[in-house]
Amino acid sequence: MTGPFVPPDPAAQHYCTQVGSPIGELLLIGRADALTGLYMLGGPHGSNVQRPPGTRRDETVFAAVAAQLEDYFDGRRSEFDVPLSPTGSPFQLEVWAELTRIPYGTTISYGELARRIGKPLSSSRAVGAANGQNPISLIVPCHRVIGADGSLTGYGGGLDRKEKLLRLEEAPAMIALDATLF
Repeated sequence: MTGPFVPPDPAAQHYCTQVGSPIGELLLIGRADALTGLYMLGGPHGSNVQRPPGTRRDETVFAAVAAQLEDYFDGRRSEFDVPLSPTGSPFQLEVWAELTRIPYGTTISYGELARRIGKPLSSSRAVGAANGQNPISLIVPCHRVIGADGSLTGYGGGLDRKEKLLRLEEAPAMIALDATLF
């Protein structure tokens, strides 16, 4: 298993619930021991989320996740300490693990993300594709990856949500964008 993730357990009971947020409804999916998905409903990827067979609704399983998300959106939390168990290829897991190392309020380019996992700049598109398949948005902060020119590119939740998240974190890319507006 790559990085900071709990090994998958396909046989485990899965649960789901929805929580409200300033960027819209969020769908949480996971097991009793780990979050396996966090999706922004209404976005490009949020409408076709596949829940594991037999998934049960239960908000109590996600009480800690919901509390940490509320603290994040209220500006009281910059790091999450929720056990995570995404499912993906070894390359995707490597990319997602590196995403967890991008500090709050910081942005990097797809090329920099490729470099950080030991891949050449020519791997930027593959890294971008893996980034776009991240099943645990926000907590695995794919929104912190931007274009090499500082532009906000590609985001499964929609670029308006990416911009809101980066503004919330007061990321340098958003500060630079604001400076160009004056």
